[in-house]
Amino acid sequence: MTGEISIGGVYLPSVLLLAVAAVILTGIATRLLAFAGAYRVVTYRPLVDLALFILILGLLALLTGPSA
Repeated sequence: MTGEISIGGVYLPSVLLLAVAAVILTGIATRLLAFAGAYRVVTYRPLVDLALFILILGLLALLTGPSA
């Protein structure tokens, strides 16, 4: 993962792009969990959504990291 990515001459931090991708994937995952009824066993849904976002963001960062 490099520090910055140029999009149309504008340099954006790669973490920002990963966070946007994680928000989109988290939205898809929460809709699937709601459709499956998994939120019925959860006490505080926003905390689960935040944890899911952090897990997806970490997974994206690991997958796009430098290969050593």
